[in-house]
Amino acid sequence: MLVLLKLLVAFLLNALLLLAFLRWLPRVRQLPGLGRWVLPTLGLKLVATGISVVLLSEDARFFLVWAERMTELLWRSPGQWLHMLTTDEFHLGPWHLVFHGFSNTLFITKVLSVANLASLGNPLLNASYLSLSSFMGSWELVRQLHRRFPAANAGAAVVGFLLWPTVVYWTAGLTKESLLVSSGALVVALVVRLLYGEMPLRWPLIGGLLLAVWLHFKMRYFFAVVLFGTLAGLGLVRLVQQLGVGRSRLVQLGLMVGLLGAGAWAASEVSPVFRANKFTSQLQRNYTQLLASSGNRPHLTYPDLRPTTESVVRHAPQALVNTLVRPWPWEGRSILYTIAGAENLVLLLALVLALGAVARRQPGYLPFAVAAALLLYCCLVAVLLGLTTPNLGTLNRYRVTFLPFLLVLGLQNAWATRVLRYFRL
Repeated sequence: MLVLLKLLVAFLLNALLLLAFLRWLPRVRQLPGLGRWVLPTLGLKLVATGISVVLLSEDARFFLVWAERMTELLWRSPGQWLHMLTTDEFHLGPWHLVFHGFSNTLFITKVLSVANLASLGNPLLNASYLSLSSFMGSWELVRQLHRRFPAANAGAAVVGFLLWPTVVYWTAGLTKESLLVSSGALVVALVVRLLYGEMPLRWPLIGGLLLAVWLHFKMRYFFAVVLFGTLAGLGLVRLVQQLGVGRSRLVQLGLMVGLLGAGAWAASEVSPVFRANKFTSQLQRNYTQLLASSGNRPHLTYPDLRPTTESVVRHAPQALVNTLVRPWPWEGRSILYTIAGAENLVLLLALVLALGAVARRQPGYLPFAVAAALLLYCCLVAVLLGLTTPNLGTLNRYRVTFLPFLLVLGLQNAWATRVLRYFRL
């Protein structure tokens, strides 16, 4: 009887998911000029998903094993399973799993325990669910950029989120980045719609934004706080503009930086976790631990890094550059290092051309406030990653948190737009 119930639940859930996807798909396929890329990027995402399942990582195996045990608890005792969702512990017979703090490992395992109701524990189906969430969140951002800023180059978002090789690879399948990037893209898409879209506000939109914010925070809370802070700055700029002031770019940038600074100070007063000395000490600890585990693999070194604010600020430019350009193509011996290195050369060229376009006052047609908010986010996260993640393989994976947004900005200029139009983007 239980087996039949599981099959029925799986059938109904998959039917609902398929119906929702088929209702959503025509909306993005109708995008002028970009809709033709929906099915090819879907195919690319599914191929990457298949590869990720064939080359299943140890992390993914861990997620699947414990998610299966959590799903077993759900069928045995739904009440205990619901209680488990609100805690940092899982217990079932001889199996015990305990985390402390905001563990994205535990969170994604809980998510997969729900997904198991539809997949019946099949790794490929679970991986496909996460990949499709990444795919749909990315296309929603493309759609909102196209609708709200028709003069801007929304094709840059297609490249950054859906065609850039390492972004496609790391956001496919059973990875934390699948949920992280999809929720981040959706947060930005919905904030852009709220700030630049039509009125009045609708409750489904507010509910969707709150859900995306919650998911993004749960997946990597510290970087999520940075994104929320820069988007709050964007909201402040829009509010000031509605009052008829704040047209100056310098004023807009000042409002964003000022709000971030005030938020950091307020957070340090509320919790010692966010105080400067605690932050720099934790940063140094993370760097030291990951450096020790890097072994002979390619890695970054900061011999003079100290757990002080002055040292962190002094190393920030170097960390920013390292995050953007390392590894080089000749570093590392695996195909992933070679691909990442070749990518970095293309990224470096794109950024140099973008800086040249800015110098010529041809940066593109995204509103300055939107570009400034996303650029602040990219730079802050890049510095944090560069200082805390010396292992280049791990760094290449973690930077997909911000890399697609950086590509959206870097490919807005006239030169990049001409190249993308050649490929009908």
